[in-house]
Parts: sequence; structure tokens; C-alpha cells
Amino acid sequence: MYTTMDLIKTLMSGAGVTIQVLIYSAILAGVLSFIVGFMKLANYRLIRYIANIYIEVFRGTSLLVQLFWLYFALPLLGVELSAMTAGVLALGLNYGAYGAEVVRSSIQAVPKQQLEAAIALNMTVKQKYQIVILPQAIRMMIPTFGNLLIELLKGTALVSLVTLSDLTFQAMTLITSTMQTTKIFLLLLLFYFIIAFPLTRVMKWLERKYTIGKV
Repeated sequence: MYTTMDLIKTLMSGAGVTIQVLIYSAILAGVLSFIVGFMKLANYRLIRYIANIYIEVFRGTSLLVQLFWLYFALPLLGVELSAMTAGVLALGLNYGAYGAEVVRSSIQAVPKQQLEAAIALNMTVKQKYQIVILPQAIRMMIPTFGNLLIELLKGTALVSLVTLSDLTFQAMTLITSTMQTTKIFLLLLLFYFIIAFPLTRVMKWLERKYTIGKV
């Protein structure tokens, strides 16, 4: 008979894997968000076309299907990925597609008068982005990126389906062996909340920090 402490210890090992997947996939998604977001605004049609294909494919198909394709289908083509790599890639690619649209729309939302003023001051393209565009765009991105980060955390539960020993995998294993379904799901809920709460506080702090004194 598992005690509550035994259950907590087992779930804690899964929490470590969940946090690891979250960090790696969030970094990948963040990098892709800016790269593809800028590609969407490129002057060259081919670059915009490639960005559009990536966004439409990963936003328009199921994350679960993408995860299974990376883990189970790629080996048929001679490419084998570990469960961790497949999970991070699937989550990063999927949420990076959503993030790219956030970056693109935030940059385009910067008032045109600001850009006209930058041109009047004879700023270079680099100066326009560093001084005028990005500071305002990032301020607009923060709330949506905060929501995407929490969605990403919840999405990490899917990696349990490719045998990665995250929180959900450990919980399902415990339920099978102990049949203490209610207690385990309650503990699982608390664990996800404990991980999510600091993330929401940090994003709220960033949102306040970048909006104080701004109009």
C-alpha cells in the first residue's frame, strides 16, 4: 500500500522530467517564434511562403499526431529520436508556430507614426527595430506569450504517450499499480498548479514592468 509520501516522491521524479521538457521546448518555441515571425514580414515572397507553410502545418494539425509522427514514423525513414527529443521538438515546433503569429502581429501593431518618425530621424533598419519597434512590440507580446507558456506546460502531458516518464506518465503508472485514482489525480493537479503558478507570477511581473509609465 502506497502512502501519500510514496506517491509524492514518485510524482516528484516525474515533475523533474516535466520541467525539463517545459524549459527545452519553451526555448525552442521562443527562438522559432521570432525567426518565423520575422520571416513572415520579409520582403522576399519565398521566405514568407516558407514561414506560412510552417505555421499552417503545425497550427492546422494535432500536436498529438505531430508527436507520434516524430517518435514513431521518423524511424521508418531511418531517423530515430529519443522520447525526450521527440517531445521537445513536437512541443517547440507546435507552439513556435503560434508564437510566430504573435510576433508578427505585435510588430505590425506598432503605430505607423512611430515608423515614420524613425524614418524622419534617418534611422537604419537595425536602429528602427532596436529603438522603436521591438520595445513596443515585446510589450504587446508578453500577455499572449504568458498564455502560450501555460498552454505549453499543459501540453507536456502528451509526452507520456511516447513513454517519457513525466508527471502524467508517473501518475498513470501509479494508478495502474495502486488503484488510488482520486488521490493521485488530486496530487497531479496540485503538482501542475505548483509548476504553473510561478510562471504566471513571472509573466504578470514582466507585464507590469514593461507597461509602467508607458501609454
